[in-house]
Amino acid sequence: MTQPQGYRGICLPIFAKPRRLATVGTMNISLPDELRDFVEEQVKRGYGTSSEYVRELIRRDQDRLRVRNLLIAGAASPPAAPADGTYFKKLRNRLRAERMTGRRR
Repeated sequence: MTQPQGYRGICLPIFAKPRRLATVGTMNISLPDELRDFVEEQVKRGYGTSSEYVRELIRRDQDRLRVRNLLIAGAASPPAAPADGTYFKKLRNRLRAERMTGRRR
């Protein structure tokens, strides 16, 4: 995994990686007091601003949708090979061999 500039030694999940945006727009949202209070509490717990919190939620939802689409595509595709005892035995053997040589596919 390549690290963004300025993030030495820190492995960030996709939603936390900085993204290069061509332009930044603004959006105002209306929240009931209960939700506004919740967002403000999250900001106090470590987010710099309410915008940072909302951006992270949106990125997480984007990641969730990407995974969902991959799962749907995988479920719709024909099986490549049966996942039986022989399959898992070959998989374990391959992983052990890779561990010993320090290589991964």
